Amino acid sequence: MFRFVVRRLLLLVPVLFGLSVLLFIWLRALPGDPARALLGEKATPESIARVNAQYGFDRPLLEQYLTYSGALLRGDFGSSAISGEPVLSTFLNRFPATIELALAALLFAVVVGIPLGYLAARRSGGVLDFVAVGSSLAGVVVPVFVLAYLLKLVFAIGLPGLDLLAVLPASGRQDVRIDATHVTNFYVLDGILTREFDASLDAALHLVLPAVALGSIPLAIIVRMTRASVLEVLHEDYVRTAEAKGLARGLITRRHVLRNAMLPVTTTIGLQTGALLAGAVLTETVFAFNGIGSYLFDAISSLDFAVLQGFILFIAVIFALVNLVVDLLYGVIDPRMRTR
Repeated sequence: MFRFVVRRLLLLVPVLFGLSVLLFIWLRALPGDPARALLGEKATPESIARVNAQYGFDRPLLEQYLTYSGALLRGDFGSSAISGEPVLSTFLNRFPATIELALAALLFAVVVGIPLGYLAARRSGGVLDFVAVGSSLAGVVVPVFVLAYLLKLVFAIGLPGLDLLAVLPASGRQDVRIDATHVTNFYVLDGILTREFDASLDAALHLVLPAVALGSIPLAIIVRMTRASVLEVLHEDYVRTAEAKGLARGLITRRHVLRNAMLPVTTTIGLQTGALLAGAVLTETVFAFNGIGSYLFDAISSLDFAVLQGFILFIAVIFALVNLVVDLLYGVIDPRMRTR
């Protein structure tokens, strides 16, 4: 297992190198002029030339990349051309918000999705199966931003005759009137650590609507994957043999059905975790959630190369580490995987 982990970590080096090259070329192939986007209406030929010289945009691409990669090796991810803030510190300051939101969305998707998928498979062809499959299709079809606005309208702003449902915050991470102490920038955790439980509860309530909106697509995928996987396992010979022996249904479910059905579901959950941590641009924008998604949206609009390059590389590392954790979980769920 140790050799497997080391080998996977070493594979990150060429992957990240190739990604940095492709990312560098792709960003500079985007339409638009970063200097003109930075200067806005004040752009003149002289000011554009000055900005290009300041940020090295007037140099050959190879020279620009060598300068950039050299800075990366020193741990320097550059500074935002808009705010002037270092990319690394900005990422570390904003990423806890995205982690909180992603974990809340994933918890919602897993806690609801796996039992619903299992029950749908057990009652295949029934009403519950029809509802589960139909809901999962709706979760994939309905755009996240549409669902986000609907949730805000019903559960935060309130509709005529449904005002009693409007009990949740509409935006932000915490009520501005709460004077909370932030130690880790994980607002829910900070409230627990500092015993400011009202601040922790308020932060958790602010997570509900964006987490449901963001978790709708992972929920739909997990329901369908769990249902399909459980249906496949239920028809295996070892399950029928266990049932013929008269083993308790709960024992068959835990030891034979779920243990084997969870392998593809674990992969799905891992991939969805990486996608959620990559930053929910639309969800964070709609709910004014101060994470990396909303910051990336601004960086894309202004062609802020340093922010885009740094954040996307961070996200790539996170995605690779999540996949590594999924591979390790394979070995826990199925001991046969440890020998491969």
